[in-house]
Amino acid sequence: MADEINNQEVQPEFHIQRVYTKDVSFEAPNTPHIFQKEWQPDVKLDMDTKTNVLADGVYEVVLTLTVTCKLETETAFLCEVQQAGIFSIGNLPEPQLAHCLAAFCPNILFPYAREAVANLVSKGSFPQLNLAPVNFDALFAQHMAQAQAQQATAEA
Repeated sequence: MADEINNQEVQPEFHIQRVYTKDVSFEAPNTPHIFQKEWQPDVKLDMDTKTNVLADGVYEVVLTLTVTCKLETETAFLCEVQQAGIFSIGNLPEPQLAHCLAAFCPNILFPYAREAVANLVSKGSFPQLNLAPVNFDALFAQHMAQAQAQQATAEA
């Protein structure tokens, strides 16, 4: 019986413990006169992720979305949402754990953050803002390729 347990493959574990809004900020510094301008915005989205180890196999992942909307040189609004989640992850080798924390978890958090941004912008009385989906797997692959290139350059 013990041999059967030892011979069995250890299965990866992944559980979402909680998804929550960690921080929210909305500023519309140039209202009300910004509402009289023709609405041809320049919208910029910045994203960042951060991981905190809470316990053995328990991680907090925080996805930060910062949306800056300008009309010419004036800021129409600035919206920042920190969407977080607590995830239990076990039995993953380091490369797969890194991918899970940097791509899979933010992929889970993004729809919540996108909805929060859309609600804040709407409540600010601005036209609807729907952020496009993000391919976190591609961003992670790009980040890893850049890190390998930097390491190769440093070694040369």
